[in-house]
Amino acid sequence: MHRRRLRPAIVALALIAGLLAPGVVTAPPAVAAPSGGKKVIANLFEWNWPSVASECASTLGPKGYGFVQVSPPQEHVRGNQWWVAYQPVSYRIESRKGTRAQFKSMVDACHAAGVKVIVDAVVNHMSGQTNGGTGWAGSTYQHHVYPGIYQSQDFHYCGRNGNNDIVNYNDRYEVQNCELVNLSDLKTESDYVRSRLAAYLNDLLSLGVDGFRLDASKHMPAADIANIRSRLNRSAYIVQEVIYGAGEPITPNEYTGNGDVHEFRYGKDLARVFRSERLAYLRNFGEGWGHLPSGVSSVFVDNHDTQRDDGGVLTYRDRGIYALANAFMLAWPYGSPTVMSSYTFSSRDAGPPSDGSNKTLNTVCYSGWECEHRWPVIANMVGFRNATEGTGVSNWYDNGNNHIAFSRTGRGYLTINDEGSAINGRSYYTGLPAGRYCDIIHGTFTNGTCSGPVITVDANGWFAANIPAHDAIALHLNARLP
Repeated sequence: MHRRRLRPAIVALALIAGLLAPGVVTAPPAVAAPSGGKKVIANLFEWNWPSVASECASTLGPKGYGFVQVSPPQEHVRGNQWWVAYQPVSYRIESRKGTRAQFKSMVDACHAAGVKVIVDAVVNHMSGQTNGGTGWAGSTYQHHVYPGIYQSQDFHYCGRNGNNDIVNYNDRYEVQNCELVNLSDLKTESDYVRSRLAAYLNDLLSLGVDGFRLDASKHMPAADIANIRSRLNRSAYIVQEVIYGAGEPITPNEYTGNGDVHEFRYGKDLARVFRSERLAYLRNFGEGWGHLPSGVSSVFVDNHDTQRDDGGVLTYRDRGIYALANAFMLAWPYGSPTVMSSYTFSSRDAGPPSDGSNKTLNTVCYSGWECEHRWPVIANMVGFRNATEGTGVSNWYDNGNNHIAFSRTGRGYLTINDEGSAINGRSYYTGLPAGRYCDIIHGTFTNGTCSGPVITVDANGWFAANIPAHDAIALHLNARLP
């Protein structure tokens, strides 16, 4: 029977104090699952290019993030809302986040720090401004006319619902041929449109980009995406936004031949478990819950869309429980994880911190920007993920409720106590070699030293510890003291 529980505004005070402390400032093949030994993606949502470059050098590289996902870089409509970036008016790399030169400099800086770059690519549609206007970089446009790029014949006119908008998600034709909230829907079955979209993606590849998040993929047939991908000049990591809808005819599974697919059920299921069910249920989380196969699944606790939805996911506002959910995601060997990095917002449409012209300001963490990817619990668990890559789960333990523990076989160990009271005097079998380990939930391991508690694993692989309510302990081989 599911139980429901009230949570105080601030939980696990020791954990919160730690996590809020500032951190350190032929067709080319589809690549499913990010390549390389470091696979965690940081989604620096709406950060400008100089700030991304700086973050790659100061934080993402040193903390072991393998990729940074950046927001759409093309010229867009004017405005201060977050969604203007998803309304292209041209494919010039000039937006409120920076110029083409700044974008190229950012890519180079991230590569120098060992971090690859994924671009959020808007390829399903152009703008949704019925009366047209002038874009960020000065390009003029009308709703279905983009001079030098597209004309009226390059768009769908589905002839339904009066204004051509999608109404019925149970109608495949409507979802892929009508307009998503008035956004001019590109005719992606057209050879010209496909070549134009491929030219945009190839331009980004020429600047050094390593992969693409294809926005609104559900609104394009998988075969159209496959054709566009076949025109790329080199291989790139591909992840597609396909939101699962119960009973809908378009399913995420259709798109796995093109690359990875976002598993939107993951964040909602994880939030429900942490908020109102039992962590013990997570024993087979992932494919055992009907989610996509692990090897093609891109997972996240929240992203820029879901954190603005109806409260079905955990977000930065959940503080300690959000940190624990991210810790679980980074420890659990299912899918390719993305860590969200938000700015503070109080209304759904609110854009990032900007100047009077709506140009995005440089990021100042913890001052208008949440920077969840820097929270020590989350940032340190990236190292856990890297240290345990390729290993399975063993030594699972649960108390039937909200205290769980498991090994990443021979490489790491995580135990979470999400009960309302402390768990004291219990011993845990890790399967790890004997030694002294940094508890990376509460401390950072640097140059052989630990800034927090040290846990001693005995010759038989056991340790004893007290764990406060809504808290955790995490150990891994790369954080073992000399």
